[in-house]
Amino acid sequence: DRIFVGGLPYYFTEAQVRELLESFGALKGFDLVKDRETGNSKGYAFCVYLDTSVTDIACAALNGIKMGDKTLTVRRANQGAMQPKPEQESVLLHAQQQIAFQVNMFQPGPAATTVVCLTQVVAEDELKDDEEYEDIMEDMRQEGGKFGLLASVVIPRPSPSGEPVPGLGKVFLKYVDTEGSSRARSGMNGRKFGGNEVVAVFYPEDKFDQGEYGA
Repeated sequence: DRIFVGGLPYYFTEAQVRELLESFGALKGFDLVKDRETGNSKGYAFCVYLDTSVTDIACAALNGIKMGDKTLTVRRANQGAMQPKPEQESVLLHAQQQIAFQVNMFQPGPAATTVVCLTQVVAEDELKDDEEYEDIMEDMRQEGGKFGLLASVVIPRPSPSGEPVPGLGKVFLKYVDTEGSSRARSGMNGRKFGGNEVVAVFYPEDKFDQGEYGA
């Protein structure tokens, strides 16, 4: 009942691969094969499920799925592809929907930068009041700090003269590394904040450093 999982993108961490596999059930054994010298993933893994009845379902649901520029090959380690039994079809369908959702979460998408831009987080009116503005800044430092070390937080404020301000309504979180910013983008995108669903995207570092917040 050992499963071979090949074609994994090299940037996938052990935790991400496990999470993907565990959407079908608890694992009894798991091994992401790594290069002995560098410790980097070789792009394939083996696993065994605690409940062996999900083995074929997991293979059928995961096999052939596109991950970035790679395609997964998932099958029992000791044989070729297996067709799931008819009574497993509905479970399989559900599993495939679950996987499609997770794959989207893990896709690298645009190249990671150290800056994450959040929209739908703050309303213009809240930024006019100094006290409210400080509260929001503090909230953002705390929230953003959960994902990694922050270098700076920028929240453009409305101009007293009513002039248009680039990036108004956005929050910019600059991290010391892309590890922190990647975690923040994944963790904050789609979260509810004050009743709104947050949209989190990477923002060009050069524009941020030049104070161009309207890109």
